Amino acid sequence: MAVGRPRKFDPDKALESAMKVFWRQGFEGTALPDLTKAMGINRPSLYAAFGNKEQLFRKVVERYGSGQTSYFHAALSQPTARGVAEFVLNQAAQMLTAPGHAGGCLMINAGICGGQDSQKVRKELAARRKSAEVELRLRLESAKLDGDLPPDASPADLARYITTTLYGMSVQASGGASREDLQRVAELALRGWPGK
Repeated sequence: MAVGRPRKFDPDKALESAMKVFWRQGFEGTALPDLTKAMGINRPSLYAAFGNKEQLFRKVVERYGSGQTSYFHAALSQPTARGVAEFVLNQAAQMLTAPGHAGGCLMINAGICGGQDSQKVRKELAARRKSAEVELRLRLESAKLDGDLPPDASPADLARYITTTLYGMSVQASGGASREDLQRVAELALRGWPGK
């Protein structure tokens, strides 16, 4: 059995480079030459290692979820409902404005607009955002059962409130808002958090 030639590139570094391109340019705005140039590989190597553009994007989104936005799942283990909300918004302010990354959130930047060619990707990203909102709602429902939220608080409304604030912060960051700007938004949003 013949042994294939070893890869002449680091797949992790190539994936990281692809993530930066998609983050900056969005899914539809990214062309294969943009990716191959950033990744330092040719088109056949890209296809062999990662599949087509859509498959590569899915790998990028998985990497993003286990890296840049892993704070979201860490937030769910905070001891109080308010602590969950604080953690999500404060960590988002840091991640969305981190040096060396495109401003904003890959999940927002890459999936809000586009034509027919990107409809499948947009739907997938919308489903991922909805899934995060559901996870947050379930955590807040548990907090309400524990008496950590007032009886009249709506976990569904609170989860929507936090995710809407989070995605709004992303749009602001992609437009150049500073970390301090986003921290103030987070603080203001938390003033509306229901007390006992």
